[in-house]
Amino acid sequence: MKQNPTLHKQKLLEALEKSLGIVTAACKEVGISRDRFYTYYREDPEFKSKVDDINEITIDFAENQLLKKIKEGSERSILFYMKYKGRKRGYNEELNINANIRMEQPLLKPLDEDKDDTDDSDTEDKKD
Repeated sequence: MKQNPTLHKQKLLEALEKSLGIVTAACKEVGISRDRFYTYYREDPEFKSKVDDINEITIDFAENQLLKKIKEGSERSILFYMKYKGRKRGYNEELNINANIRMEQPLLKPLDEDKDDTDDSDTEDKKD
């Protein structure tokens, strides 16, 4: 017996809420394919909006859990939070290396300039 798309979508939304937005888990619970889910998502703006809302609620939930860990003093959670939220204050993992080196000659010569290993001064001495 084939269910109608409206019922599928309603069941999917309920399953998505339970699974915190995990599409595969929701599809398995409802008994439809991920392809069918994404077809609904692309073609039905109302369904898409509700799915997007569930995803935002999930992010809020995860953020709340992170803040709980921070309040408990979890160093990892604090560092994670500061790495992303505290960037403007200098909490990041970028290396900023500035060196004022004056180079008289390049460290590496281009390959085509060094076709033969003889030094020009040696060649001039041999000509004389």
